[in-house]
Amino acid sequence: MAEPDWDRMMQAAQAGDADSYRRLLGEVGAWLRRYYHRRLPPAMVDDAVQDTLLAVHEKRHTYDPARPFGAWLGAIARYKWIDRLRAMKSHPSVELDENLPVPGHEEAVSSAVSLERLLAELKPAQADVIRLVKLQGFSIMEASHRTGQTMSLVKVNIHRGLARLSAMIRSRNDAG
Repeated sequence: MAEPDWDRMMQAAQAGDADSYRRLLGEVGAWLRRYYHRRLPPAMVDDAVQDTLLAVHEKRHTYDPARPFGAWLGAIARYKWIDRLRAMKSHPSVELDENLPVPGHEEAVSSAVSLERLLAELKPAQADVIRLVKLQGFSIMEASHRTGQTMSLVKVNIHRGLARLSAMIRSRNDAG
């Protein structure tokens, strides 16, 4: 199960050798992935590996160098595997119907495209701050720092840009 160097690496790690410990955790992580891959659903493997590595780290002071590291690691991995199985039992999965309705995104996509077309008709300084403040949620100060505009100019450009967008939409509705 364990590489012959694991015992030596763990002993060095307990003595403060960070490089040995890092290498040990890397090798142990690869072994744990294989171990859990055979025992757990794929979606649970990474979490089980992380839980086990964390347990190894937290309990490393309890490792007895007179005993094989592989057996110590195997016991921790087994307990973490059992914990995962218990969690699966208490949170049973529900089989999903293959014919789940999926909401269409056509309206959102066409709205985003229309908005980008409208913003392209504005002055770039106005379009930039509207995107930052109104669409992406940045503050006036953050938009000022990102664009190089003063905070007052950011506010003016937002106000003028939104007024221009309103006018463009009204004129297109009147024409159509």
